[in-house]
Amino acid sequence: MERPHRKERIGVVVSDKMDKTRVIEVKRILQHPKYRKYITKRKKFYAHDEKNESSEGDLVRIRETRPLSKLKRWRIVEIIRKAKKLEK
Repeated sequence: MERPHRKERIGVVVSDKMDKTRVIEVKRILQHPKYRKYITKRKKFYAHDEKNESSEGDLVRIRETRPLSKLKRWRIVEIIRKAKKLEK
């Protein structure tokens, strides 16, 4: 039996302060129905990162999963692009 289709989103890690949990910000651009101006909508998702591989600024793909805690309903599937580290 095949698993049901699960939602996927691509976003940026905005917080990596918690253990095995990341906060991902997903942005979408849509046109206002009346004024036709493009607006950016943002949503934050709490995602599970088992090996603590991702860090702040990384571009990641997240997939919907069963509830893992009060807020966590997503898990990180892959890290698309690592963040560039600023050297001093």
